[in-house]
Amino acid sequence: MNRLASESSPYLRQHADNPVDWYPWGEAAFARAAAEDKPILLSVGYSACHWCHVMAHESFEDQQVAAVMNDRFVNVKVDREERPDVDAIYMDAVQALTGQGGWPMTVFLTPEGRPFFGGTYFPKEDRQGMPGFLRVMDAIEDVWRNQRESVADQAEQLTSAMAGRGLRDHLGAGGDLSPAVLDGAEDALGAAFDARFGGFGSAPKFPPSMAVDFLLRRHVRTGAPEPLTMVTTTLDAMAAGGIYDHVGGGFARYSTDAHWLVPHFEKMLYDQALLVGAYLRAHLVTGTPRYRQVVEATIEYVLRDLHHPDGGFFSAEDADSEGVEGKFYLWSLDELTEVCGDAAPEVVRAYGVTAAGNFRDPHTGYAGTILHLVDRDEEPGPEITAALGRLFERREQRVRPGRDDKVLLGWNALFLRSLAEAAAAFERPDWMEAARANARFLGTALRRADGRLLRSWHETSGGRHLAVAEDYAALLEAYLTLAEVDDVAWLDDARWCAAELTRLFADEESGGFFTTGSDAEALIVRPQDLFDNATPSENSLAADGLLRLAALTGDDAYATGPRRLLASLAEIAGQHATSFAFLLGAYERAITAPIEVALVGDEPALRREVFARLIPVSVAVQAEPGVGDEVTPLLAGRTRVDGKPAAYVCEHFACRLPVTTPEALRTEIDAALARRSP
Repeated sequence: MNRLASESSPYLRQHADNPVDWYPWGEAAFARAAAEDKPILLSVGYSACHWCHVMAHESFEDQQVAAVMNDRFVNVKVDREERPDVDAIYMDAVQALTGQGGWPMTVFLTPEGRPFFGGTYFPKEDRQGMPGFLRVMDAIEDVWRNQRESVADQAEQLTSAMAGRGLRDHLGAGGDLSPAVLDGAEDALGAAFDARFGGFGSAPKFPPSMAVDFLLRRHVRTGAPEPLTMVTTTLDAMAAGGIYDHVGGGFARYSTDAHWLVPHFEKMLYDQALLVGAYLRAHLVTGTPRYRQVVEATIEYVLRDLHHPDGGFFSAEDADSEGVEGKFYLWSLDELTEVCGDAAPEVVRAYGVTAAGNFRDPHTGYAGTILHLVDRDEEPGPEITAALGRLFERREQRVRPGRDDKVLLGWNALFLRSLAEAAAAFERPDWMEAARANARFLGTALRRADGRLLRSWHETSGGRHLAVAEDYAALLEAYLTLAEVDDVAWLDDARWCAAELTRLFADEESGGFFTTGSDAEALIVRPQDLFDNATPSENSLAADGLLRLAALTGDDAYATGPRRLLASLAEIAGQHATSFAFLLGAYERAITAPIEVALVGDEPALRREVFARLIPVSVAVQAEPGVGDEVTPLLAGRTRVDGKPAAYVCEHFACRLPVTTPEALRTEIDAALARRSP
């Protein structure tokens, strides 16, 4: 066993019995590299990464490859999910070198941590135009020993390029915030839209949850049909495709094809979080039953298969089981016919099951059918639904994919927000209690005695690694949502989180935030996450959260930095909407006066009018009379009316006459939305 055996990351421990002399990221590795004048071989991946496992089997478990690695390099293994800061820095270097990125990522560094060569997956031997890992290492050894000056030049150029990828290097001239940016973003999404299968661009396709949210808000505010068409086409195609688990709920990470059929089968917590939110809001706008079913099944999947008893949510499940990609999810015609019995013909027809199957693992040849609705508009009847339940029971007897059972603060906070919103919208007290339990867990297990938040937690080792800005910003958003839909007292936690986010991560020059805290380990550059990719960037989350906090507390100081940042990013965000889809939500908040709703007294019918519909650019709180006056001016002086629970619809903390019926509240909200229509 090597040094990784004592690490908290399941991904690192997967490599603990490699013959490679691995180090975790840290001073010991760099000190040895300097002492022995060897380059660092940095390998970055994550537990659910299929090609990471392939490279591990081909190279890191191979005695010949390991002998070369151990002789010529100091080898460092990093879990990108635990150390997004390290991953981001060296991914920038690989993209600068190759024009593309991905995992596994392999980067060669000087003993000072400066990159001079890198790539992604390397096969052991040359194959299909890809250089073999052994040949790559021979070349690196040669330039390190015989061309050190060129190594130094390359390292200098790459380090300079990485230093130029921060916020300040992307900022425009700034100026006034304009609705034209949102118009341009909608046009950009329309130009990239796949009208047949939904999504934006060509294969591979990643679930565009944040773009869906933006388009839903556009439809509600403008009434235009085009944004809604893009939403429903995309959500219908994904819910029908193989990227969605029709048997057990939840979504795979992405589709390898344009029509959402063949996924990379790993399931990530962040996708469940963002897709629950997107399907929830689409259901609230359209009333489509299928969207509600997707929300319910996906939440139940997370609560069943990714839930720690103490309240945390695990990170992911692998694509592979028993060494075969997708084996857990594939069905043969014979097994499905046996399990489904009399319903088998209908299931075979509806879900496209064939004897040949529609997927074959390229490494093992194992084949089967990925279930998918052939007719995306079909609503499976009770016979098919019952048969899917029997398939689930049979599938539970299989060997499950590996589970990455570390708890990541930022990803948990993303799911916490969606879970709390769904609990309020669907009136599920069990979900709300799960959300509260998660919030309590994050506030204790991932918080040091001095208050500093931590990035990750594992049952065997507790909390590890300092939290990054994404963690603080996502938790701020989660606390704000709990303050709205559960208990206004969560607003105190949100204020604390915002203060710490600003203290540790603020970039005063740009109005944005650095990835790492001022108290964190010094890396070769201090990274900044700008683009919304698989998850919202730290700067998008922070801008939206701080603008929400300003609207809830009346303290406009929270909004100063975000407005400055958004003004500087306006032009690029409008032109590249898929890369700034979450940031566009913050932009909407910055240019639009919020609809403020205060509910005084507990009346489910009034709550329903607020939390079971989509109200763009709004904030809401609820409490008994006299409760919460000290944390938000929205509740100050608000009372029941004639002893009845009442709702106050406000703008700039000036409220209209209170109403006591859901019909009257609906009218007030509709009128407020109409005043905000472009």
